[in-house]
Amino acid sequence: MSEPAAPVESSRSAVDETHSVVKAAGLIGIATFSSRILGFVRDMVLARLFGATPAADAFFVAYRVPNLLRELFAEGSMSAAFIPVFTEYHTLKTKRDAWELASATFTTLLTLVTAVTVVGILAAPGIVWLLAPGFRESVDKLALTTLLTQLMFPYLIFISLAALAMGILNSLRDFAAPAFSPVFFNIFTIACMLFLSPWLSEPILAVAIGIVVGGVAQFAMQLPGLKRRGMLFGLQFNAGHPGVKRIGLLMVPSLLGLSVTQINITVSTILASYFPGGPTYLFYGMRLIQFPLGIFGVALATAILPTLSAQAARGALDELRTTIGFGLRMIFFIILPAMAGLILLRYPIVHLVFEHGSFTKADTLATATALLCYAVGLWAFAGVRIIVSAFYSLQDTRTPAVTAGIAVVANIALSLWLMTILDAAGLALATALASMLNGSILVAVLHRRLGRVEWSSIGRSACRVLGACVPMALICFWVAGASMWTESGNWLVKSAALFGGIGLSITMYLGVHILLGSEELDVVMGMVKRKLGRVASKFGAK
Repeated sequence: MSEPAAPVESSRSAVDETHSVVKAAGLIGIATFSSRILGFVRDMVLARLFGATPAADAFFVAYRVPNLLRELFAEGSMSAAFIPVFTEYHTLKTKRDAWELASATFTTLLTLVTAVTVVGILAAPGIVWLLAPGFRESVDKLALTTLLTQLMFPYLIFISLAALAMGILNSLRDFAAPAFSPVFFNIFTIACMLFLSPWLSEPILAVAIGIVVGGVAQFAMQLPGLKRRGMLFGLQFNAGHPGVKRIGLLMVPSLLGLSVTQINITVSTILASYFPGGPTYLFYGMRLIQFPLGIFGVALATAILPTLSAQAARGALDELRTTIGFGLRMIFFIILPAMAGLILLRYPIVHLVFEHGSFTKADTLATATALLCYAVGLWAFAGVRIIVSAFYSLQDTRTPAVTAGIAVVANIALSLWLMTILDAAGLALATALASMLNGSILVAVLHRRLGRVEWSSIGRSACRVLGACVPMALICFWVAGASMWTESGNWLVKSAALFGGIGLSITMYLGVHILLGSEELDVVMGMVKRKLGRVASKFGAK
């Protein structure tokens, strides 16, 4: 009579893991939403003050350098390599062993990124010369870009340490402080733009200073959480630590694997320097893409990696397959309607958010076109993060690195072709197509590696989502067709129309899912009901 108990226990474990992932993703999503809103405020201030001027182009090119290195050394490869190893130490060894691994990693990382920062500051003129060939005809523009690059390089140190702190806390299923820390980054950046820029002879320098100060704040606010968990790392010069060696071995190939999107965007930045305003249009277009991608795609990938790593460490491959399938279904449930909304409402969104002050109607049209080209690949940007997390949980960083290399080559070839047809927007389309290629190859390899990953369930879910998107798309098309978007002023009416249309389209989308009996909606609603039930019980107890 005891033998049938195992599947029941396994089923309960899978359900618990699903609820844990959804709860964590919800918390991260709320925090990321807060950060993205402040990020939009930051971008609106930046667009109003600098528009698509040469100073703005210089800033966005300069910001690409520390941003790419952040993805390489911090939020991308380092986090993906660190979390599986740290989770294994924390799961299978003592707390002291886990702390020693964290401290040795902290010391090694601090030494590495400090050296990279010093070299980067000294080599900034050469880096900018290579990164922005289109700026070489303007000595002043090239000099300003170099100065901005040097000012922002120290950001790499603090954001790398913030990513390490995030990796430790996320592995311990403590998601609040890491998720809310970018809020402080945006607050400090906005404050510097508003209050420091008027005092500088070159106002754009205030933005660079705000980036660095914001990175310091993003790291500092996670330290109390580490101390509370007994994981506040210290200096421990032990690069030979076996865990650090394993992290390094996993990290080297993943430098390309998880950072393929950033590398492709960097290629776009280099080529965009040949188009006046090109770097600015691509930056704002990608910022709008990162809103749903960060709130839902990155949030779910961040929440799911510790769970996948723990399942892989236990050898629970059936649970691993179930979690991967669930992650992809939830990604498509959220990202596909977001993609449709961004495509159809691209002009009203850019017009309402950015077309103020120095940002002109022509800038709006160019940014909206770039947004369209990026948006067609939004499902691939998000899906790749889940698939890559699955490979990293298995401590396989080689496969994502190989597929990423293929995608980078494809992006360069597509960029050189499409930029002759669509100007700067062609670079955005090339990035989207390269991400689709990367995701397709990863899915094929994962299927061969793990076999059944509930592809039929994922397919049925995607069909339900596409069906639910139809009435939503009709509403968005109606809103976007209004004549008000080509007129100036009436910002209150435009805001009401846009947000009212978005609210109505979301209502219709969810309504169709209710009629179809969507499993994904049931999971989300179940989590909300449990949360409301706990809140009600607390008030009842009082």
